[in-house]
Amino acid sequence: MPSILVFDIFGTVVDWHGSIVREVAALYPQVDADAFALAWRAGYQPAMQRVRGGETGWTRLDELHRGILDEILPRFGLQHLDDAERAHLNRVWHRLAPWPDSVAGLTRLKRRFTICSLSNGNIGLLTNMAKRGGLPWDCVLSAEVFRAYKPDPRVYLGAAAVFDVPPAEVMLVAAHHDDLAAARACGLGTAYIERPLEFGAGHVKDVSPVPANQWHARDLVHLAEQLGC
Repeated sequence: MPSILVFDIFGTVVDWHGSIVREVAALYPQVDADAFALAWRAGYQPAMQRVRGGETGWTRLDELHRGILDEILPRFGLQHLDDAERAHLNRVWHRLAPWPDSVAGLTRLKRRFTICSLSNGNIGLLTNMAKRGGLPWDCVLSAEVFRAYKPDPRVYLGAAAVFDVPPAEVMLVAAHHDDLAAARACGLGTAYIERPLEFGAGHVKDVSPVPANQWHARDLVHLAEQLGC
């Protein structure tokens, strides 16, 4: 059994889609908030890939999110937003709400394990999100610490190095099979969390088990139950 649980954040611990939809709908009711949230998120992997591939130097996720935002605003008739409005909207990623089970599940898991974020989100973003949502981390780790974006092995192995333990002492908890597969390749344990509504009720996700994961849970409370917390 590992001693340290590290968590993917966007989609696993917090509801990025629902949170963005609510804010956009409140601020700009004329916009299709569901399409807006999906378009913004669709730019996430390509933006990080430019960093991974060396096309651009190390760039924090806040800046990558702002670049994607500036690109998509004209598509939704929001090209008129000034810098302050864009900056406020970009910080919606700092204000993402936890899934209903997240705080209770993490609180239980924390009794037995060291719990830590391991996200592509930058440290300021993750800290603000945790403060606002009551996420009880023992430690906030981010790709920013390692200047590499998942699935770069430096992130997974870096988490083990931070705590001076072998990779097998660490388990990644995530709602994304590609993230979990990359962690397994580095020797970490893996636990899959079902988040069928990650992309909203109109885009239900397949959450079928993958046998390679050691654990498969409906939510974080269910994982805590399985791990004896």
